[in-house]
Amino acid sequence: MADMDAAAAKMIANLEANTGRSLADWVAASKSGGPAKHKALVDWLKAEHGLGHGYANLVAHKTFASDAGSSDDADLMEAMFAGPKAAMRPVYDKVAGIVSSLEGAEFAPKKGYVSFRRNKQFGLGQPSTKDRFDLGLTLKGVEPTGRLEAAGSWNAMVTHRVRIGSVDEVDAEVEGWIRQAWERA
Repeated sequence: MADMDAAAAKMIANLEANTGRSLADWVAASKSGGPAKHKALVDWLKAEHGLGHGYANLVAHKTFASDAGSSDDADLMEAMFAGPKAAMRPVYDKVAGIVSSLEGAEFAPKKGYVSFRRNKQFGLGQPSTKDRFDLGLTLKGVEPTGRLEAAGSWNAMVTHRVRIGSVDEVDAEVEGWIRQAWERA
């Protein structure tokens, strides 16, 4: 996690060096005049202020406190599984148990999902509805089959998705796909 913290700090320093405005200045400008949704704010920062995608995305995450560095991980997890989605917490816990058994695997909670990382992101878990947990995996070159479907437009950060409705569905097959994605990261 230290490498990610160092990379974020460098990006924040470069933002000010390249634009003449600090991250706090960009967040204040975004809160006072920017759109209220993440993608719309990214697009606005790029079009109206000439920021590159990486900087615009950073500012948007900090504006909405939607990145792991803006909130306590426990708070992000609690919010993610609040209300009706609480029923999917046991599914996440079983998936997280598999991920945590893998050497070097890290968790990076976000506002609506948890990223699974090694040297790079190899997967993510997301409570999508009250009765479905989506497991996204990066398995380039693996043919979708059965429960392992192409991610398609669901999420561009992964290549495949497994829709999980209960703890029992987190079986040896799912564990195998998680391990395969981790090995490639």
